[in-house]
Amino acid sequence: MISAYSGTAVRAAEQPLLDAGAGPDLMQKAAYGLYHAASGLLSSRRGRIYGSKTVVLAGAGNNGGDALYAASRLLARGGSSTAVLTAADVHPAALAAFRRRGGKVLTLTEENTGTVLELCRASDLVLDGILGTGGKGGLRSPAAGLAVLEPARLRRGEAPAVVACDLPSGINADTGEARGAYLRADLTVTFGAPKAGLMAGPGAAAAGQIECVDIGLSPQLRTAGIQRLEDADIADLLRPPAPGDHKYSRGVLGIAAGSTKYPGAAVLATGAALATGVGMVRFLGPEPVCQLINLLHPEAVCSQGGVAQAHVQAWAAGPGAGEDEGQLRRAVDAMASGLPAVIDADAIAAAGPGLGPQVILTPHAGELTALLNSLGNRTDRAAVEGDPLSHVRHAADLTGATVLLKGWATLVAAPGGPVYSQAEATPWLATAGSGDTLSGILGALLATDTSGPGSPGHYARLAAAAASIHGRAGTLSARGGPVEASGLPASVRRVLAGFLQD
Repeated sequence: MISAYSGTAVRAAEQPLLDAGAGPDLMQKAAYGLYHAASGLLSSRRGRIYGSKTVVLAGAGNNGGDALYAASRLLARGGSSTAVLTAADVHPAALAAFRRRGGKVLTLTEENTGTVLELCRASDLVLDGILGTGGKGGLRSPAAGLAVLEPARLRRGEAPAVVACDLPSGINADTGEARGAYLRADLTVTFGAPKAGLMAGPGAAAAGQIECVDIGLSPQLRTAGIQRLEDADIADLLRPPAPGDHKYSRGVLGIAAGSTKYPGAAVLATGAALATGVGMVRFLGPEPVCQLINLLHPEAVCSQGGVAQAHVQAWAAGPGAGEDEGQLRRAVDAMASGLPAVIDADAIAAAGPGLGPQVILTPHAGELTALLNSLGNRTDRAAVEGDPLSHVRHAADLTGATVLLKGWATLVAAPGGPVYSQAEATPWLATAGSGDTLSGILGALLATDTSGPGSPGHYARLAAAAASIHGRAGTLSARGGPVEASGLPASVRRVLAGFLQD
């Protein structure tokens, strides 16, 4: 499990060490970790450090000092480096060490921003040390003019690798918000502990890969702001069949998805659930949709019955329901059944206060905006996308449900906490039917779960695991080109096989 903390919490953990005079030692540990990551990146990209070109964007805080010390070590390995000072009071000792190693220095101004951008683009590596965890708001002029710099992963051909020092400048360390211009990175080397802002909202996309350098803060850190499941955590949540199991003991999932207008949603949710390993799918829906389901998935048991008559362990309802009153009614009944239930798409609008954490709402940003507005919390989509962490927490607390907010980094909040963030997906998953597939995966995990709720975050963990499996399946599928949702179940099986065989 990866635990991320707010910038406020990390600064509080640092303070006793700073009070004890350990500040210089902490900076050297951070700078060495940054140097180690930067040198590895340079070696992988060009084969050696000797002859490499590095640009340091150095601000007034400790991050600027960390970046300058790291660049000094690269200079000692035969590289060249230019420090671009974005503030007047850059760390004096670090700047002096940089100069002693032969580093060049220039001050950023409005007039030379274009020249600095060209310098960055002609380099092998850019170290972003403009702002740290205490930075509020976006980059200010003239540094804001550097926000157009694109890291290597966002461009084809030659481009500098951008390494952010602790977090990309302009990103809020607590929430991941970007209230103004900000930089984007290929790699973020963060110190002491991952910052929550690297796992949510714009910060999650801007961070690139995340590498954490231990500088001795762990004993002082308490409650994590965000957690991320790793392979072992997900494997522990899976329940493979055991000797003596039969189709009913392996878990029965009820699916009320699709409609005569959107029958594909039912097919996709059913296929994903079966690929995840549920013992049986009981599908409820219109006769034409049942016929289609049985044609493509003959193992599914289909009927036009109601929720109360179906014997299942969990529900997945809402995808593709559209304006079908029967399917929407089934979704409402699934929410009220007391069983674990995934509620997606059009059915989310029926959610309100008083739901339990076993109900998992799976909105995208637009659907979450509509839900919050219906509950009296006035907001808009831009606000939700800008600060998804605050909004998903608020939605969980308002409804009492577990809320999974889809996005580049999918966030899952249990009412009262915790919050999980999974970011294994590929942008190719932004395609019609992707969410229907996620509903089927999550529904199957709920139906096969036998461990019981255990803690307030139990259903949030299952939802986070489903998001990770979905994201990994999409990434696997994308290796063959653009992703079609109908092809995801094959990749879901491969992803699960990897967990179950380890």
